[in-house]
Amino acid sequence: MSGSRRLLIIGGVALAVWGMSYGLWYAFFAEHQALDSIGASLAESFAAAADRSPAIMETSLDRYRQAKYIYDRQVDVHGHWIGLAMLLIVLGIGFDRVSFSERFKLFLALGLLLGAVIFPLGVLLQTTSHGPLPRAIAIAGSAFVIAALLGSAVGVVIRASSRASAG
Repeated sequence: MSGSRRLLIIGGVALAVWGMSYGLWYAFFAEHQALDSIGASLAESFAAAADRSPAIMETSLDRYRQAKYIYDRQVDVHGHWIGLAMLLIVLGIGFDRVSFSERFKLFLALGLLLGAVIFPLGVLLQTTSHGPLPRAIAIAGSAFVIAALLGSAVGVVIRASSRASAG
């Protein structure tokens, strides 16, 4: 098995275990508090609207938006890590069809693995900071994945066209 293929498969399995472990931790230790906060702030905003207290209603809706934003990011991170892990494993299985040198395929595989780790990490960091750095990290991670996928696709197309012209 080539090094690039091994990196994608083992890295994908490790990332899947990491994503599932994170999801399990979140489900056991944080999700119920987040859902309680979302429900309580929404109920408070409805009660304030019924009492015609617009200031309290706005404050409650702001708490709801913030809690829902964090909850959505937490769930997205879990899903993205696992989904990208599955992508790495599937690509690893067929990575020998990429028509580049092993050194360049290892470079592509490393870009895919780094992007698959960094992109969700940037999304997770958005729960603690709404500044530009977490978004830049998420964008950089997704750019790694996109560039490496594009490079892999080009490698498959080159192989297919060279086989077609040889046949």
